[in-house]
Amino acid sequence: MLLTFYNPLKILCCLALCSPLVAAMAGPAATPPPRSPAGLWNTVDDRTHQPRGTIRIEDRNGIFSGRIESSFNPAELKERCVKCEGDRKDAPVLGLLIMRGMRKHGSDYEGGDILDPDTGSVYRCRFTLSADGQKLSVRGFLGMSVFGRTQTWTRAPDDK
Repeated sequence: MLLTFYNPLKILCCLALCSPLVAAMAGPAATPPPRSPAGLWNTVDDRTHQPRGTIRIEDRNGIFSGRIESSFNPAELKERCVKCEGDRKDAPVLGLLIMRGMRKHGSDYEGGDILDPDTGSVYRCRFTLSADGQKLSVRGFLGMSVFGRTQTWTRAPDDK
């Protein structure tokens, strides 16, 4: 019977020499870059929990804004924001700027406001993009963030 004894020092040297070679063959880790919240988002009605429409978020020099792009309810296509104030008073709901002035702060986006076209109320806003870039947690609030509500928007499948 042949007994082979391994020298621990030789094993460690071999591992030390082979490890960088194996790592180089594996290549860099394939982590996708973080996605931007810019794009098309599906929204859900808070009361019925049914799909409501789509919001297009745009990035202009690091300032994000969102417009109503479509509604899944044909009756809403001709509605106007009669309860809105200022420049949005009586504006068509389709194409209405509902989110404005949002800037990236760490992992969140904040500093702007969001409009509820059903009530005409304007709230402070904060949103967070999920790690995979497919969900947006949008929170509208008065004063402190604890006095508000959060909606989860999902990236539209046809977002380009």
